[in-house]
Amino acid sequence: MIEQFWTFLFAITLLTLFPGVDSLLVVRNASRGGWKDGIATSTGICSGLFVHALVSALGISALLLQSAVAFNILKLLGGGYLFWLGGCSLWRALGKGQSLSVATQPVTARQFQLSRSLAEGFISNVFNPKTLFFYMAFLPQFIDPARSAVLQSLFMAAVHFGIGMVYQSLLALLVCRVSGWFKRSPLSRTLEGVTGAVLVLFGLRIFLQRRI
Repeated sequence: MIEQFWTFLFAITLLTLFPGVDSLLVVRNASRGGWKDGIATSTGICSGLFVHALVSALGISALLLQSAVAFNILKLLGGGYLFWLGGCSLWRALGKGQSLSVATQPVTARQFQLSRSLAEGFISNVFNPKTLFFYMAFLPQFIDPARSAVLQSLFMAAVHFGIGMVYQSLLALLVCRVSGWFKRSPLSRTLEGVTGAVLVLFGLRIFLQRRI
């Protein structure tokens, strides 16, 4: 356990429900390959939380922040990956790839690739500098200095993992239910185009942020 557990639980739940890149990526992939795709993506995203918790507890995050080159590389990798994911969505929304056939046909199991979904979620989370900032600033407030910082950080990441999985899995199921109503209409392509554009904007925002 950690200090002020219920305060931590309330705060982390509210922060999880706040929409961001993670939720957007789950929506995008659930629209692409069904609820399995969305839940697998969520699993990858939430697994990345343990990396941030371990990095924060070991103090590597502080080292990254002190090293302008290392942290800027992290930001560029994260921004570039979001830009690439968004660009792929926009390309498919324009009907340049296999998107048109995917958008106008029922979702099948063959469209779902577990390794791809896990990797997209994991990479997106691990290379998100905002998550690094958040864990470094938020977790120490609840750590008891008399006990292992690593174990307490991993415990908090596990709680965050559970909350995130529940919320994002429900989000994926909701997206699949809604997308079924218009999967044969132009709205399916519009949804992919909008999510792609927002991902591109997120990536550009990271690129344009002032370097340290």
